[in-house]
Amino acid sequence: MENQQEKVTQGVSQKSGWEKEVLEKLAFAAIDEQRKARRWGVFFKLLTFGYLLIILGIAVYPKLDSQLLGEEDEFHAAVVDVLGVIAEHEAANAESIIKGLRNAVKNKKTKGIILNINSPGGSPVQSRNIYDEILRLKEKHPDIPIYSVVGDICASGGYYIAAASDKIFVNQASIMGSIGVLMNGFGFVDVMDKLGVERRLLTAGNNKALMDPFSPVKEQHKQHMQGLLNQVHEQFIDAVREGRGERLQETPEMFTGLVWTGVEGVKMGLADDYGSVDSVARKVIGTKTKINFTPKEKVIDQFLGRIGTSFGQALGAMFKEFSMR
Repeated sequence: MENQQEKVTQGVSQKSGWEKEVLEKLAFAAIDEQRKARRWGVFFKLLTFGYLLIILGIAVYPKLDSQLLGEEDEFHAAVVDVLGVIAEHEAANAESIIKGLRNAVKNKKTKGIILNINSPGGSPVQSRNIYDEILRLKEKHPDIPIYSVVGDICASGGYYIAAASDKIFVNQASIMGSIGVLMNGFGFVDVMDKLGVERRLLTAGNNKALMDPFSPVKEQHKQHMQGLLNQVHEQFIDAVREGRGERLQETPEMFTGLVWTGVEGVKMGLADDYGSVDSVARKVIGTKTKINFTPKEKVIDQFLGRIGTSFGQALGAMFKEFSMR
């Protein structure tokens, strides 16, 4: 029995020595892998840190934008974009466009300003603010002409803005006009009746539920809102007449909300001539150099906005998942 135990002990001892060697190799291999992992971890952390520093630098330090380029010896045409729907929270908002116009006239090398317009319209308030600012700048800086160049479309609020400029240039196929005001909505009264849905609405004030889509339209409410629309329409018409002056060849249809091509617009006096941003800069303003003064959203703002959107979507999906459980 003792001999058998001794043999087992020797076998274990021999076997333990072999396993020890294997374990040591595995241990060293694991240590090497950990070191490599740490190195890669440090690398990616430094890469992320550098990326954040670049974003922070773009957000904090002044950008080498068009205004800095405008300090060159050569005179230039300053371009300000009016692209898309004109509204407070859109790219074509009054604050941004007015800022671009003011920066353009401040630059000593600005020989003329081009409003690059491609807009179906939008807020009459935003459009009027830009219109008034153009008139103010023209009076304060009579030596700097302000021209509007129409792309695909210059309608409603877009034309409201263009009417304030010294001249309007279009393409033959441009769509322009729509000198009118609208207010739209939906009515769901019949649908609710068919579905058997009861409308429960409490108000303090007889007209607080003005144009409520779930209630029948009251004639007095309709007349009131029509009166408001008529007032804004008259303001629009007055602005066009003031801006275009004797160049307008008024017709009964001009202020009805209809639109026309660039060819018809020139004939009616809604526009002055044909041209693009490039041709107006070269032939009218007299320079080949164009600098865009439209304020751009900072990269950090775009980045944070996207993060906020992604977070909101993820949060909404999470609540939806919880609600389904």
